[in-house]
Amino acid sequence: MADILIERSHTLGLAGARAVARRWMQKAEEAYGLDCRYVEGTHGDEAEFRRDGVAGRVEVGADRLRLEATLGFLFAAFSDQIEQRLARSLDELLAGPAPA
Repeated sequence: MADILIERSHTLGLAGARAVARRWMQKAEEAYGLDCRYVEGTHGDEAEFRRDGVAGRVEVGADRLRLEATLGFLFAAFSDQIEQRLARSLDELLAGPAPA
């Protein structure tokens, strides 16, 4: 079971959501040292991320993004703060113009 679950509806379509998800992953790699993998699908995509103590995935759809993360023991004490940061970052990207 995921320690963090964030779901957001959007009106970006799959291409726009892909751009947002890839931008989020790039920021997460740079800021948090996450190792990310992105797989495009016909009707939706899936991104996975991990580093010591954190593992998760992002489901990217034409009208919804869903982020799930499982935290290791050391990070679990900070789950509320981590969830708030993840949600804020995702919300900012969804609110702004999709990158080209």
